Parts: sequence; C-alpha cells; structure tokens
Amino acid sequence: MAAQLEKAYPGAAASLREGMEETVTVIRLGIPELLLGALRSTNAIESAHEKVRMASRNVKRWQNGEQVLRWAAAGFLEAEKKFRTVKGFRQIPLLIDALHKCLHPQPQQEETSITA
Repeated sequence: MAAQLEKAYPGAAASLREGMEETVTVIRLGIPELLLGALRSTNAIESAHEKVRMASRNVKRWQNGEQVLRWAAAGFLEAEKKFRTVKGFRQIPLLIDALHKCLHPQPQQEETSITA
C-alpha cells in the first residue's frame, strides 16, 4: 500500500511505513477493539504537535534550547485543553497486563514424568 501511495502522497506513504511495526505490535497484544482503535492511530500525537507549531509560529528568533522547550511545553499545555477521553479507556488495565506479559514472559515449565 505504501508503494502505491508513494508518488501521489509521499507523506502518507512515509507515515504508513513508520507506523507499521507499532501497529502490528499493538494488534499482537490482543487488546479489545475499542482501545485498539484509539492506539493504532497517530492522530492524537499529530494534533498535539500541530498545537505546538501554532503556539510557536510567531517566534522569529530562538535564543536557546530552553526557550524552544518552554514554547513546546506551552503548546502541549494548550493541546491538553482539547484532549478528550480515550475511547476504551476502561480497558487500559488489560493493556497494562498484556504489556507486562510481553515484557516478562513466564518461563515454560518442562514436563517431567515420574516412572517407577
């Protein structure tokens, strides 16, 4: 699909390629569909980044890195006002459990047979 989009929509093709591994990982965790829908989209992140761009668009001369961080923080605080509840937020404990199991898999016990 990314190859098909490449010529007409290079940005969309790049986004698709960039998010493929994360999307597959989120699906593999087996979390419920409602929460899955919220997590497999980057819209919330892109929206927050747009607010940062809007907050800092009139700055013509950056003095230092700390100023950049302050403006970014101001933009994210502005974006936070527009955040709504994540659909499926009640299922987040299931996500936490799935992540914990993924990070700390239980060692499989070997079957031992006792013969007399």
